Amino acid sequence: MPASEHACEMALAAAQAAADKKAADIVILDLADQLVITDAFVIASAPNERQVLAIVDAIEERLLGLPERAKPVRREGGRGGRWVLLDYLDVVVHVQHAEEREFYALDRLWKDCPVIPFVDRDAPVEASAASPGGAA
Repeated sequence: MPASEHACEMALAAAQAAADKKAADIVILDLADQLVITDAFVIASAPNERQVLAIVDAIEERLLGLPERAKPVRREGGRGGRWVLLDYLDVVVHVQHAEEREFYALDRLWKDCPVIPFVDRDAPVEASAASPGGAA
């Protein structure tokens, strides 16, 4: 059974909040068939500790603004700013320094899980080569 609609909505809101703060390599994994403790992981990274913490703050603020006013039941790793975990039960958010992301490779660990599509709503639209004025 795939992740619940509620979990997907929370994960997408967290991912967009991370994207708004320039997080890199944002991935949402559907773990509903693999774990009983959560439906989805949101994984994002940043090049420095300060940005990791800014992304975490933005995610917490965004999810608190949802109709259900979601607050994490657990928040770990905030002191060092290298890897912060926010546990919302249905969704677990991992914001990692780029070095930790590469070393721990959560993406590879859970590579058999389906990916929930996420597209940054503010990402620039690439010009098509077939469009007028584009390269032929």
